[in-house]
Amino acid sequence: MSGSPIYVAIDTPDLERAKSVAERVRRHVGGIKLGLEFFCANGRQGVREMAELGLPTFLDLKLHDIPNTVGKAIQALRPLEPAILTVHAVGGRAMMEDAKAAAPAGTKVVAVTVLTSLDGEDLRSVGLDDDPHGQVERLTALSREAGLDGVVCSGNEVRIARRLWPEGFFVVPGVRPSDGHSGDQKRVVTPRAALDAGASVLVIGRPITAAQDPDIAARAIEATL
Repeated sequence: MSGSPIYVAIDTPDLERAKSVAERVRRHVGGIKLGLEFFCANGRQGVREMAELGLPTFLDLKLHDIPNTVGKAIQALRPLEPAILTVHAVGGRAMMEDAKAAAPAGTKVVAVTVLTSLDGEDLRSVGLDDDPHGQVERLTALSREAGLDGVVCSGNEVRIARRLWPEGFFVVPGVRPSDGHSGDQKRVVTPRAALDAGASVLVIGRPITAAQDPDIAARAIEATL
């Protein structure tokens, strides 16, 4: 298995396509990220089938509800034993504490700080401080206090987060090669820059999954690291 920090984001409802992409890139990525689109279409059985490929699974469901509900949802996911599981930090300290308590011992529970599709104007529109950096700092500190393993933040903020939490685990999405298209992401960085800034895991989707040859694309990105 590759020791790569790259987790390929397989965001498709098509289980066979998901398996095909994962199979093609498995030697050049460190794991697979399965999000809401995949999970809503294929459920726990789909996650089990993907896990049979032998790659660590990042279950990116970004849970956000009252503490009791999130805790019970994670208990229902325990048999899947994901390598990484996400919740939203804005759910608060009690919710995050319950999430960590309910997760399997080997699962890293990480909190989403500010989505990479949001910028300062978006934050202001929902009544928050319009500085993404400040919001990431606040939520990183809260996630650490709640006993989580780390946070999800953009490559623009991971250096700050790492400084606040030297032993934390940092997942960086919105990663694009220097020649890549940013799509619906607003705060993006290159894989190398994210790693240099302190990322533990890089989440890369379309630059690999939408490539003519996903294996060559994954290999090319891995080579920059």
